[in-house]
Amino acid sequence: QVQLVESGGGLVQAGASLRLSCVASGRTFSSNAMGWFRQAPGKEREFVATINWRGDSTDYANSVKGRFTISRDNAKNTVYLQMNSLKLEDTALYYCAARILGLSTSSPGQYNYWGQGTQVTVSS
Repeated sequence: QVQLVESGGGLVQAGASLRLSCVASGRTFSSNAMGWFRQAPGKEREFVATINWRGDSTDYANSVKGRFTISRDNAKNTVYLQMNSLKLEDTALYYCAARILGLSTSSPGQYNYWGQGTQVTVSS
């Protein structure tokens, strides 16, 4: 069993930066692919970023490419999402997810564990 706890969300102005963190419990973190997803009110959950177990392969949604960076520290059981140049449309509840397999994927159905989410609100 893996438990995920996100933090770092908040209310910021457009153009600002935030760094989200997700701490995982359990001894398998270093072998898990990790992902970040988000869900805005009235919309479906959507893929944001993913990273493989070693941290040397990443993928991003087109909407965040060049602005967001996913990274991980296996020694700390933590995955990060650095978000720069935030836009109004980035407002959402951001979820961290872990996959039993080590290969990264953008498909939410391939993830086995989910956190409770952290709210990011971008204002004008």
